[in-house]
Amino acid sequence: MPAPIRLRELIRTIRTARTQAEEREMIQKECAAIRSSFREEDNTYRCRNVAKLLYMHMLGYPAHFGQLECLKLIASQKFTDKRIGYLGAMLLLDERQDVHLLMTNCIKNDLNHSTQFVQGLALCTLGCMGSSEMCRDLAGEVEKLLKTSNSYLRKKAALCAVHVIRKVPELMEMFLPATKNLLNEKNHGVLHTSVVLLTEMCERSPDMLAHFRKNEKLVPQLVRILKNLIMSGYSPEHDVSGISDPFLQVRILRLLRILGRNDDDSSEAMNDILAQVATNTETSKNVGNAILYETVLTIMDIKSESGLRVLAINILGRFLLNNDKNIRYVALTSLLKTVQTDHNAVQRHRSTIVDCLKDLDVSIKRRAMELSFALVNGNNIRGMMKELLYFLDSCEPEFKADCASGIFLAAEKYAPSKRWHIDTIMRVLTTAGSYVRDDAVPNLIQLITNSVEMHAYTVQRLYKAILGDYSQQPLVQVAAWCIGEYGDLLVSGQCEEEEPIQVTEDEVLDILESVLISNMSTSVTRGYALTAIMKLSTRFTCTVNRIKKVVSIYGSSIDVELQQRAVEYNALFKKYDHMRSALLERMPVMEKVTTNGPTEIVQTNGETEPAPLETKPPPSGPQPTSQANDLLDLLGGNDITPVIPTAPTSKPASAGGELLDLLGDITLTGAPAAAPTPSSVPQISQPPFLLDGLSSQPLFNDIAPGIPSITAYSKNGLKIEFTFERSNTNPSVTVITIQASNSTELDMTDFVFQAAVPKTFQLQLLSPSSSVVPAFNTGTITQVIKVLNPQKQQLRMRIKLTYNHKGSAMQDLAEVNNFPPQSWQ
Repeated sequence: MPAPIRLRELIRTIRTARTQAEEREMIQKECAAIRSSFREEDNTYRCRNVAKLLYMHMLGYPAHFGQLECLKLIASQKFTDKRIGYLGAMLLLDERQDVHLLMTNCIKNDLNHSTQFVQGLALCTLGCMGSSEMCRDLAGEVEKLLKTSNSYLRKKAALCAVHVIRKVPELMEMFLPATKNLLNEKNHGVLHTSVVLLTEMCERSPDMLAHFRKNEKLVPQLVRILKNLIMSGYSPEHDVSGISDPFLQVRILRLLRILGRNDDDSSEAMNDILAQVATNTETSKNVGNAILYETVLTIMDIKSESGLRVLAINILGRFLLNNDKNIRYVALTSLLKTVQTDHNAVQRHRSTIVDCLKDLDVSIKRRAMELSFALVNGNNIRGMMKELLYFLDSCEPEFKADCASGIFLAAEKYAPSKRWHIDTIMRVLTTAGSYVRDDAVPNLIQLITNSVEMHAYTVQRLYKAILGDYSQQPLVQVAAWCIGEYGDLLVSGQCEEEEPIQVTEDEVLDILESVLISNMSTSVTRGYALTAIMKLSTRFTCTVNRIKKVVSIYGSSIDVELQQRAVEYNALFKKYDHMRSALLERMPVMEKVTTNGPTEIVQTNGETEPAPLETKPPPSGPQPTSQANDLLDLLGGNDITPVIPTAPTSKPASAGGELLDLLGDITLTGAPAAAPTPSSVPQISQPPFLLDGLSSQPLFNDIAPGIPSITAYSKNGLKIEFTFERSNTNPSVTVITIQASNSTELDMTDFVFQAAVPKTFQLQLLSPSSSVVPAFNTGTITQVIKVLNPQKQQLRMRIKLTYNHKGSAMQDLAEVNNFPPQSWQ
């Protein structure tokens, strides 16, 4: 048989192929020749054939038929054969294939070989693809090589030990004696791999971490090495852009971060060296910036001095001025993590952070927006809102929803005056009305209702805002509601805050009728407009007949919602005209504090916002939901009770807001709500009632504190924590707030949390604050669960999590049984 072509000739031939089909034909032809050579047990050219096979494997063609040939090369006595054999084993074999166990004896023999390069090949292969069985069998040989005086073997043995520990954590103690002298080595390769090994051991075992802190005194050794690196002169062997071995410096800083976390003594021992690294590292090159970034992370993670933390934040502030976008993004992300603990230090860089809102890079822009909202407080609210409103006006559509929500929350928390608050929200609705959340309209209506002295000013501003422009539907809905409530103030021109405008009753009705017939108006907006026109029948005197005509026209509308409202309003004119003025009288000021009775916590973008619960009779029948049934099917078992829906499909409501039936057939003892009036409560469920959903109450203050939180789930970077509250008003109700965080490098999207409890309990899930769990623990999703436990039994819960991560759909089930006794007793 003729000698096979060399690897170099094969590469040259394949590169001459003009089409993929031609390349495929060449590969198939060569594979056939290699198979024939393998069948004939050709030892002369086996090494050459396996090398060509590995090249084909790199091109994406199947090469599994060469696995056994790799094992034969490993068993050869020639170093060139072993080198190709081990390379082929690392590429073609893994622990899922039983074939790899056949090479265990060969690796063991080579680990005891007289030649260091053969030993190095065996260590590399074991550290790359060794299974748990192989690691158990060969850990002793790796530990021996870790104690050898040969630097070449020690560095490879250290990396191999890392792989062994990852596969078989219980073998960790075997390597403990060998680690004592590793940091005394002068060879940088050994130092680097030793730090990697120590880091792995500290991360995987709290006992090892405590041992290295107390017994081994690891921190002083690391400080000594790091100080030598900083103070050493130019070394061509380790120098990178004028910095001595930055890779080793970064590894040491990461290990110091682990050792100093939650430990005062270790943190104290490393404060000085961290300050030296932060002040002496050159920042003109990216290498220096990498070391400074690791230094900042270490300072922020350990119990460092306040001055050192300020120095770290100032470094991040300098990063914001860097031309490199990656460095600016890293700085913004790090500042976002530290803003809660070092708020004043971050505030010093507020102007630089705000300038990042103008960056062209969308990632930087989003991080800058999130950080800007975190910096807002009562002292800078006016200036920050001015910048954020400008950003809202000019940013891309994908930012508008989050930016509008952030402005709403900040304005509600820090508004210097009611007029400023109203003007700010109206500006948001005018700029990005179609992007705001659904609760923005009722929240603004409630704010306006409670600001009695601002009614005339507000209705005049809203009237001007919608003249000829109905594109921003939430703004039009608020304007229609206010015109209906305070149209008489608009016509009489009682505004004192600005120059009043002259408006007639007919002009006001013209605007509302234009909203009704506009193609831009949604069904909900038309409902607002029709109800506003109806209210004006008690506030205007000269246009009642015109209002009757408009209402009667819409009694035959094809929109069922609009038709039902019109029919009911017609009935008010004809049969109940004597009650019309009382039913359509002005809305009272909405109280924010309930005097008695339980409260209902409604989730609003991460903030808890309570509303009053009303005494309800037992429901006439069961109210299963498809979502709850799906969850039951998934969780299995006959002792599970479904989730009570947050909003039943059809129920009466009062002007104070839609009521949520938390406790099902359990009658609550609370103040009964006033009977709803026909004008404020049409008996329909969709779209929301025009005058409903406006109540916003503060949290109840009779919470029994001291219930410890628990970690209900922690896997694949996703962590779910439960915190608990109990109401003294109704001790059978436990309020559980879940917080979902994500420590991976990518966001988790479309996040859905579901739960089920045994039949003796009743459970209600409220809406989550978001569906995206941000990466790097930069934010959390919060969601409130209410559990009724009338029999005071031990709480058990099954949870289901679904989300998308790294382009794939993830789903997991878990059972939570470790609820603290204080949460259910």
